[in-house]
Amino acid sequence: RIIELCHQFPHGITDQVIQNDMPHMDAQRRAVAINRLLSMGQLDLLRSNAGLLYRIKESQNARVLGPNDSKVICANICVCSGEIQLKPDQSICKPNLPLTEINKILKNLESKKLIKAVKSVAASKKKVYMLYNLQPDRSVTGGAWYSDQDFESEFVEVLNQQCFKFLQSKAEAARESKQNPMIQRNSSFASSHEVWKYICELGISKV
Repeated sequence: RIIELCHQFPHGITDQVIQNDMPHMDAQRRAVAINRLLSMGQLDLLRSNAGLLYRIKESQNARVLGPNDSKVICANICVCSGEIQLKPDQSICKPNLPLTEINKILKNLESKKLIKAVKSVAASKKKVYMLYNLQPDRSVTGGAWYSDQDFESEFVEVLNQQCFKFLQSKAEAARESKQNPMIQRNSSFASSHEVWKYICELGISKV
């Protein structure tokens, strides 16, 4: 079916096109299918403004790709949600592919600005690679609570103190209103939006 799609779109197809056409097929199965077609030399892997493209090879006598071909690795990164993690004892292509060969290919892909290495808060001792034009998810960067893999404990503590101060002032104002207990109780509550607005007005956070 992937070959048929490539014939329908001779200029190339993206992984999204394949996903839309075959929504029942998960990312792992797509990766296996695309890698097989690449290794058999039936597809070309290209880069365009829209991202990575798969295009049918014009020549039927195309070269058969080796197990250490960068196209296979790049296809893995593209299909697997734009992100991979390499373990020293695990190859994303074939079990017998040495880590040194993978590192050479990854450096080559980095130099061509096809992929990039990002720091992951969940795996500080591992390198995480993703497509060059993608932004890492908060599960990788840690979001606002982390800076270069370091947990911003002082920043969190300041926010903690200011949130407590705001909630405490709401509770005190409610008690001083001298209204019936139910109204006092409800007026002492604060929504997350109110807390956010208060923090923004203080100017203690840039995020």
